[in-house]
Amino acid sequence: MGESDGVSARLAALAGLLADETRARICVALLDGRAWTMTELGRITGVGASTVSEHLTKLVEGGLLAQERQGRHRYVRLADARAARIVEELAAHVAPGAPAPRTLRAASARDAMARARTCYDHLAGRLGVAVTDALAGHGLLDREGGFALTEAGTAWFAAHGMPLDRGSRRPVARGCVDWTERRLHLAGLAGAVLCRRALDERWLVRIGGERALKATPEGEDALAGLLGLDREIFR
Repeated sequence: MGESDGVSARLAALAGLLADETRARICVALLDGRAWTMTELGRITGVGASTVSEHLTKLVEGGLLAQERQGRHRYVRLADARAARIVEELAAHVAPGAPAPRTLRAASARDAMARARTCYDHLAGRLGVAVTDALAGHGLLDREGGFALTEAGTAWFAAHGMPLDRGSRRPVARGCVDWTERRLHLAGLAGAVLCRRALDERWLVRIGGERALKATPEGEDALAGLLGLDREIFR
């Protein structure tokens, strides 16, 4: 078997991991960047504990998930930013064909996700795109020259208590296709640092059981002050 055959076999194995709807749903749920228990994932997928366990084992062995145990609980999360990017980009390809929600609750959840959510460890939805636009508009992000922070952008992050670890293997900034807005939002180290600051300061809080976020009144003030965001973006 040649090198190309080996790559093809590994690619087919990776695609097979996400070819099952239950495993795909697990990976999409884990795009919130948190570690989940088997019980929580069983509740979301609607399948029994033994079946969830089998799927998780395949995803861990395939390198998409990492796991750890605390007492009786088995926690799993996406293995790393690269695994998250695979799921993100595939989701961006298929999201436009998603069926319309059938209930008011489902429609409300869809709208909340579209307004603001986490995409692994960075901001997405209308808010994520608006933040990216604002960074570019203030000359802090260069979207024309390879989606990179400018010198002013690096200084802005440091000045606002969000220093960037230049020793990290992650790119400082990269564009991630937003599957609801169909535009790029900020990912990479800068996107992660900004999202973590917003959650730590409770500018944004999680709502529902998945990835949707909501700005607090303090968060609206902070983000509007830092980036000049139109407050309508939070509605």
